[in-house]
Amino acid sequence: MPEGDAVYRAAARLRGALDGRTLTVSDFRVPRYATADLTGRAVLTTESRGKHLLTRVEGELTVHTHLRMEGSWRVQPAGTRPPRGDQVRLVLGNAVRQAVGLRLGMVDLLPTGQEHRVVGHLGPDLLAPDWADDHLRRAVAALAARPEVTIGEALLDQRNVAGIGTIWRAETLFLAGVSPYRRVEEVDLAKVVALARRLLLANRDRSQGPVTTGDQRPGRRLWAYGRAGRPCLRCGAGIVGAELGARPQERVVFYCPACQP
Repeated sequence: MPEGDAVYRAAARLRGALDGRTLTVSDFRVPRYATADLTGRAVLTTESRGKHLLTRVEGELTVHTHLRMEGSWRVQPAGTRPPRGDQVRLVLGNAVRQAVGLRLGMVDLLPTGQEHRVVGHLGPDLLAPDWADDHLRRAVAALAARPEVTIGEALLDQRNVAGIGTIWRAETLFLAGVSPYRRVEEVDLAKVVALARRLLLANRDRSQGPVTTGDQRPGRRLWAYGRAGRPCLRCGAGIVGAELGARPQERVVFYCPACQP
C-alpha cells in the first residue's frame, strides 16, 4: 500500500498538471459516476490527507480517490491514449495535460463541504503543513486509547495517525528500538509519532526511493523493511519478516529481535 509520502507526491503531480486549468476531459470509469461530467470546470487544487487525495473543482465539488494497494496516478500530455483494459478508473484532462487514475481503490464525487464523509475518520496527518503540538497530542491520545493493541497494528490504523504504511512502520520502530509486537502501553508514543513524521518529511519530495533520516550508509536506504533473513546493519542479527494483525487485515512486518526487544 502506498505510504503517506508517496500520496503526497501524487498530489503534487496532480497539482502541476491540473491546477488552474479548465477540464476538457472528464471520464469516470466506475459505474456509480459513469454519467458524471466535470468538463468546463476549472480545477482548484489537489490535497493529500494521509493516503487519500482530494481534487477540488469549481462548483464546490471534490473528486476523492484512494490508491489502496496497487493504484496510481499517471500524468501524460493532453491527447495521449490512456492504457487499454479495465485498469483505468478515471481520466481528468485539460488542453495541456491529462491525469490517468489506474487501479484506484476508491473514486468518489461529492460536495466539497462534505469531504468529512470520506476523510473525517482520519487521525492527524503526519504531513499536514500546519502540524503543531496539538496534532502530536491528538495522535498520542488516539494511540493510547487502546493500550492492549500492539504498536505495529496501532500505527497502521489510519484513525489514530494518518500516513504510515508498512515501510515507515518498520523503519520508525527500528530506529526507536521498539518491537512491533510490544503493546501500546509499553511504548513512548510521542517519540514514535515524532520519528515517523521526520521520516515522512524526509521522503515526501524524493524521486529516487526511500531513505532513512540521517542515514549516511553508502548504497543503503532502509534498515529493516524488505530485509528478512539478512543481517541487521546495526548488530548483525537476522532481520525477521512476519505477518502482524488479524485476518484479513494482517500486514508484513520487519524487525530485528536484538535491536527491538
